[in-house]
Amino acid sequence: MSTPQPNLEAIRHSTSHVMAAAVKSIYPDAKLAIGPTIENGFYYDFDLPKTLKPEDLPKIEKKMNEIIKQNLAFEKFEKPYDEAMKMAERQPYKKELIQELWNQRKPISFYKTGNFIDLCAGPHVQNTKEIKYFKLLSIAGAYWRGSEKNKMLQRIYGTAFESKKELDQYLKKLEKIEESDHRLLNNALKLFSIEDQVGAGLILWHPHGAIIRNEIEKFWKEEHQKIGYQYVYTPHIGKSGIWQKSGHLQFYRENMYRPMEVDNVQYLVKPMSCPFHVLIFQSEIRSYKDLPIRFCELGTVYRYERAGTLHGLLRVRGFTQDDSHIFCRTDQLEAEITGVLDLSILMLKSFGFKEYKIELSVRDSYHKEKYLGADGLWKQAESALEGALKKKKLSYKITPGEAVFYGPKIDIQLIDSLGRKWQCTTIQVDFNFPEKFDINYINKGGNKEKAVIIHNTVLGSIERFLGCLLEHYAGNLPLWLSPVHIQIIPVGAKHIKYSQKLAREFEENSLRVAVDDVNETVGYKIRKAEKQKIPYMLVIGDKEMKAKSLAVRERGKKQVKKIALKKFVKQIQELIEKKK
Repeated sequence: MSTPQPNLEAIRHSTSHVMAAAVKSIYPDAKLAIGPTIENGFYYDFDLPKTLKPEDLPKIEKKMNEIIKQNLAFEKFEKPYDEAMKMAERQPYKKELIQELWNQRKPISFYKTGNFIDLCAGPHVQNTKEIKYFKLLSIAGAYWRGSEKNKMLQRIYGTAFESKKELDQYLKKLEKIEESDHRLLNNALKLFSIEDQVGAGLILWHPHGAIIRNEIEKFWKEEHQKIGYQYVYTPHIGKSGIWQKSGHLQFYRENMYRPMEVDNVQYLVKPMSCPFHVLIFQSEIRSYKDLPIRFCELGTVYRYERAGTLHGLLRVRGFTQDDSHIFCRTDQLEAEITGVLDLSILMLKSFGFKEYKIELSVRDSYHKEKYLGADGLWKQAESALEGALKKKKLSYKITPGEAVFYGPKIDIQLIDSLGRKWQCTTIQVDFNFPEKFDINYINKGGNKEKAVIIHNTVLGSIERFLGCLLEHYAGNLPLWLSPVHIQIIPVGAKHIKYSQKLAREFEENSLRVAVDDVNETVGYKIRKAEKQKIPYMLVIGDKEMKAKSLAVRERGKKQVKKIALKKFVKQIQELIEKKK
């Protein structure tokens, strides 16, 4: 999705301003926080004396329309620190923001609309009459400044457009997104569950979900092993010392769980597998001739996520990450990054994703204290990543300040069928781990030389990727990923034995098949199979038993085709092999 045009951003920011005015009018004791624009709209955070409900949104919209119809101008003015603090006397969040602006020697500006005044830098439209097409969408909780140490506020999300057509299109798209929600689809597909007795953000995979996951992981392993990766396994926990040495305790502590004590030694569950792969590399002396060495693992990691951010498979606390590390020489660096780019794009296309955006995340040069390592190493790493992107002639955007603490990275965000971006592939160059862990190889001269590490993940979290796949296809997964390829539907009890014999033939040809022998009507069984998103349905009655042919019904189609058994099996096998 593209960045909003300047006028659209002004409309959305102004609509947020009007929403705050409406909320303040309805709830005079409301404390105002912030109300920025976002990719597809805007939000505003409030500290309110009551908990808002969805049915409150129409009331706020009505008040907003009343304000808009007054044709009020947006008037900007600035105030010195003392006067600004006095104006915000009953607004603690605004006072905090004013203090920050003062400390940063930035102007303290306000906008006045009718009787409503708000601390704001803009931009805004000239007059409320320019706000015509908007909709309030939802309510959510949000900690002030994003920290759970602060008070939980109430956030109202909304959107606005320049035309009614654009607004209607967007609202229709939101309906499709809601219908494609993987949690809703899971009610029929029965792929996974999250149980209170186990814990929030921890996934229990049911048989059909495990089949999909296994197909994804099998394909991932095959593609990695084709290009020289060696599969490894590492434990779920490690002594706290290794996380201290890696820098995770200093720079990643808020995402890690508290230590556990075993034999008077502190251990932590792993948030990443990097240090363990380093130790495998260091387990023997490596020559320059051995490099590059590529390790890969589907390792389960654990990261702390706030309860309010957990979201089905998309945001969890325990997940399996496809975690790979390449140990190479500096002269091999660009070629290895290029290889990871090729692998990533191949795999994403194999899953049906044709569009993606690429970002090159580099260090914030104004806040170098947030990162490990010397300037020279960072420049070398950033240059290698950019060189690989240019070599592949890939379009990319540079994003300063988005690098991780130990190195710059390439992020590939796939774009799904509804135009949403999903973070998947990450490729990080790391000169810092080799320094901290003293990762060496023996060079041509017989001396020790530092290796370089390329951290890479192609799909990211398997859980998140599977959730993304479900929403991209609205549950209608490609044949090769479907838990059941064929649903056999016997018309009556006398057709069950033949149906079961047919199922065994499919299974002998490595096809996944189920027989629906419940005593229900054929129509009911077909509707059930459609709801379960099964690609093929075979209705078996007297004609099919006598003719030895199959009546095949494809998912989403009403037409029934007659086809010979062997031909049908061959067609399905070819589709699965080609991942169609």
